[in-house]
This record gives sequence, structure tokens and C-alpha cells, in this order.
Amino acid sequence: MNLPIACHNDQFGTIGQIEPDHLSAVVAQGYKSVINNRPDFEGGTDQPTSAEIEAQAEKLGLHYAHLPVISGSITPEQVVEMARLLKTLPGPILAFCRSGARSTNLYQLALQVR
Repeated sequence: MNLPIACHNDQFGTIGQIEPDHLSAVVAQGYKSVINNRPDFEGGTDQPTSAEIEAQAEKLGLHYAHLPVISGSITPEQVVEMARLLKTLPGPILAFCRSGARSTNLYQLALQVR
């Protein structure tokens, strides 16, 4: 399965909501780390939880971080944390949220942090 990842550069990409079973494709596409920017249950009870995705990521050797951001409400602290994750997690890094837009916006803001 080839996932529809928006590649921003060779070290960072974004995608909409993923399922735990998508992570093998994430590994196959060369990613080493995953950042989940979606709060648990934002999309209802059918949305996989961070813990479910993290457990599968760990099984596959992926690094995992959960930085939940409410859509339209990115805080300065979240931008700083995203910048830290971008600097410390092994790349390439894939970030996801509902559609990928929130992760993209957070990434763009984090690039401005020195």
C-alpha cells in the first residue's frame, strides 16, 4: 500500500488520519518517526487512539510522539514542542492529523523557531 503522503522535503511529510495497520506502509516508505497531531476521539470513537497507534509503531521500530493540537488553535508552546521534535526525532518524520493541514501548519510555524 502506497500512502498519499505530502512530502514537504526529504525529511518531512504529512498525511491525514492513519490507522495502526498503515504503519507498515509508513516504514516501507522510509519514515523513521511519526508525530500524531490529533487529539484522541476528535473524530469520534471510531478514530484510533494515540496509544493504539503508538503500540503498533513501537512493534515496527518507529519512533512516536503525540502532540495533540486542536484545529485552529495552535499555541506557541505547541510550536516550540514541534520544533523540538523535528530536531530530536530521527528522520524522515511523518506527521498526521485529520486531513494533514494542521500538521502542515504546525510544521511551517515550527520552522520559524530558532
